[in-house]
Amino acid sequence: MASLSVPPVLTSPRNDAIALHRAFKGFGCDSTTVISILAHRDSTQRAFILQEYRALYRQDLYHRLSTELSGHHKKAMLLWVLDPVGRDATILNQALNGEITDLRGATEVICSRTPSQLQIMKQTYRALFGCYLEHDITERTFGDHQKLLLAYLGVPRYEGPQVDPSAAAYDARELYRAGERRLGTNERTFIRIFSERSWAHMASVAAAYQHMFTRSLEKAVKNETSGNFEFGLLTILRCAQSPAGYFAKVLHKAMKGLGTSDTALIRVVVTRTEIDMQYIKAEYHKKYKRSLADAIHSETSGNYRSFLLSLVGRDRY
Repeated sequence: MASLSVPPVLTSPRNDAIALHRAFKGFGCDSTTVISILAHRDSTQRAFILQEYRALYRQDLYHRLSTELSGHHKKAMLLWVLDPVGRDATILNQALNGEITDLRGATEVICSRTPSQLQIMKQTYRALFGCYLEHDITERTFGDHQKLLLAYLGVPRYEGPQVDPSAAAYDARELYRAGERRLGTNERTFIRIFSERSWAHMASVAAAYQHMFTRSLEKAVKNETSGNFEFGLLTILRCAQSPAGYFAKVLHKAMKGLGTSDTALIRVVVTRTEIDMQYIKAEYHKKYKRSLADAIHSETSGNYRSFLLSLVGRDRY
């Protein structure tokens, strides 16, 4: 369930575009107005606003926002105004080709998306950046991590809820033989099963593994693999079991301890607000005994804080 709050009666995209243009005029930017409009419009409405702004002022709203805003607020807003598929493609491109390579951020986006989302994302990546996503992954990654990502991008997987319990039990035994039962690890078996099976099937495999071997599949992955390869497998497994639980954990880690990983915080908030942020908030409160809004309020400030809180909602538990 999305957390996006849209007014019951909307102004027209044209009037929103005019209000945004007024917010940019004069000394400084009226960020309160910008947030009040863009943080409360869905992806279709935002696309219409971008079209109207260009038609009215012969200027790209995305470019205007990039000149008017700054810091983390700018980074979050520029991702937010993109359409969801273009946003994922942009996050991947920044993670793979930016000043600082963020392989875990790229792995998260790939391994937490559905097969249909990944197919459209690959096409969009090619259209926006002039090269294949697989090419950039090959250039930036190596070893089993690379093999997992390429397999996960390339294999069409079933997306429905049906599961064959006997097939799940068979895969659980295969993973046990490939890992904990032997000396060394057969990584190819892990890659094949994790990249070819549906989320519903992988959740059933994890339950079967626990039942048959009295230990968790997650612990087996941690014991048998390492580095970004381990991270990718765990992302697939955790998203199969509970996407909301997975992203709640990512958010907690981003805000835990000294400093905040704003890249991770922004990535999760802007990509999940229109999908399942309400479930993520519930999981966050259940696991960490405080509301996500409280955590964000503590770790951010200024217009950046206001924008993120407008997206996730300020509810208190």
